[in-house]
Amino acid sequence: MTKKLNIIQILPELEVGGVERGTVQISRALVNRGHLAIVMSGGGRLVKELNALGVEHIELPIGAKKLSSVFLIYKLVRTFLNKKIDIVHSRSRLPSWLVWIALKFLSKNKRPVWITTVHGPYSVNAYSSIMIQGDHVIAVSYFIERYIKKNYSKAHQKDITVIPRGIEKDLYRRSFRPSDAWMENWQQQLGYKTDAKILTIAGRLTRWKGQLDFILILAGLRKRGVNAFGLIVGSAHKNNKAYEDELKITAQTYGVTPYLVFLGSRSDLMEIFSISDCAYSLAKNPEAFGRTTIEALALGTPVIGYDHGGTSEILDNIFPRGKVPLNDIDAAINRTIEVIANHPLITESHPYTVGKMELATLSLYERSTTKTLVSKNVR
Repeated sequence: MTKKLNIIQILPELEVGGVERGTVQISRALVNRGHLAIVMSGGGRLVKELNALGVEHIELPIGAKKLSSVFLIYKLVRTFLNKKIDIVHSRSRLPSWLVWIALKFLSKNKRPVWITTVHGPYSVNAYSSIMIQGDHVIAVSYFIERYIKKNYSKAHQKDITVIPRGIEKDLYRRSFRPSDAWMENWQQQLGYKTDAKILTIAGRLTRWKGQLDFILILAGLRKRGVNAFGLIVGSAHKNNKAYEDELKITAQTYGVTPYLVFLGSRSDLMEIFSISDCAYSLAKNPEAFGRTTIEALALGTPVIGYDHGGTSEILDNIFPRGKVPLNDIDAAINRTIEVIANHPLITESHPYTVGKMELATLSLYERSTTKTLVSKNVR
């Protein structure tokens, strides 16, 4: 029988995002497995969800980049001791630095196993190097594993485990169809012709996410006689409204304003992907994972994405025809025409599920503590 473990995950906040959602999912898996799950963060909208799972949340400004954060080290030490923590899992750079210092105040037989997760291709510097200092390091994709080993010489001596993030397999399935009520409301809201080919890009409105390229692709398709209608899902940060204005001006310049809708942030992205003829991942910088890519593909919607980062990795496994060279607008246009004309099959089997992520993470937790727990019992 697996020994009950006391595990604390530490991250800056619990607002909506991939890191935050993964933290909740792992917490749920820990509770279901009979372990004690604790999360420490600066708070956020997902705290209620954690509490509903029976997970204790400790609210501390653990992600605040200010001098007073050093005073949190004592609280970390007391938490590790009082809660008899077996594993501390830090998911961000500043919390990892504070954990690293706190662990130095603990004797070896009271020190928990330290696991870090590298969630992205962080800037290569001393500050980021803390993420490979854990006893065990998780990379969220093979791209991230290669990135770590390429940029940090010590990483070759570390225990790095690749555990991709995942989607809820029961939700994101080929047979999913939006409700009749949703479809009626959707068509009334957008007013597009039903024979139009729906093209979708989802992500925060920021330059590196590639919405400008999406508009150029839409314009190129319409110039070549394709009845394409574009959807841009996502909102701009309050300090980045100028980029949204630039996108709208570009659409007007290229004559596609009547065939393009800015939907803002949406809670029905699954429905939108499911009725789309093609989705896009056009990030200028390589993404660590590529969540929207796997979400669309799992619903049976083809994805055309730039051939780098986590998106390329997912496409390699599920839909290789979707890959196009970085920044190659013409290639993306040609591939779109091919995809919407031929309706290619998309592999249904894939490793990117929440269940597999949970199983792999809990396996690492339990495996990493076996030796440590035996050592403590001997003492």
